[in-house]
Parts: sequence; structure tokens; C-alpha cells
Amino acid sequence: MTATAITPPIAWLDGPLWPYLALVLFAVLPTEIWRWLAVAFSRRIDADSPALEWVRAVATALLAGIVAKLIVAPPGALAAVPLALRVGALTVTLAIMLFDRRRVMLAVLAGEATLIGGAYWLLAP
Repeated sequence: MTATAITPPIAWLDGPLWPYLALVLFAVLPTEIWRWLAVAFSRRIDADSPALEWVRAVATALLAGIVAKLIVAPPGALAAVPLALRVGALTVTLAIMLFDRRRVMLAVLAGEATLIGGAYWLLAP
């Protein structure tokens, strides 16, 4: 029975930067390929086409489902925040969005500020 030799590591992959290379190769590139293809094909699709309306509806439903899951069954540290505060932060965000749909960033930041400030006020020692 012969012993098999271990292959020596590749020097430039064995340094402290290998996680970043892995991130680019396995996370960024596969995502970016689809984004660039979407940009290329979207030029041919009419903005009011039924296909694009369906895509918008599916994207909105997915986002609503994720938000609902985060509120009802939150993971990690968010589970320590009371349900009423999570719903209140969502209410602040939706109120700003209903008032002016162009201020999405303001709505998100206000909801985050409500959630973080309320959690700090309620849960701080």
C-alpha cells in the first residue's frame, strides 16, 4: 500500500485574501451575469407589457412575504424586539410611502430609526 502525497496549496490562493476571491467568483459573478442579461433583454420589452407587469407582481409578492416573515417570525436579535414595535416601524414606513412614493429612502430610514430607537428605549439596561 502506497501513501498518497498531499497536493501543496496554490500560493496566491492560500493567503488572507482568498475569501474575497471566493466571494467574487461564487457570489458576485453569477449574480452579475443575470443582471447584465436582464439589462440586455429589457431593452426589447415594453414597460407596459403583461410579462413585465407579472414580473413586478411576483417581485412585490416576494418582498411582501419576506417583510411579513421578518415581522411575524423574526430571526436572531430581532426576535427580542416586541411585535408591536416591529409593526409600528412598518406602519411608519408605509405611512411615508403612502404620503409620497418618491421618498423611498426616507421611508426606509424612518422605519429603521423607529425600530432601532424603540428597541434601544425598550431593551436598553
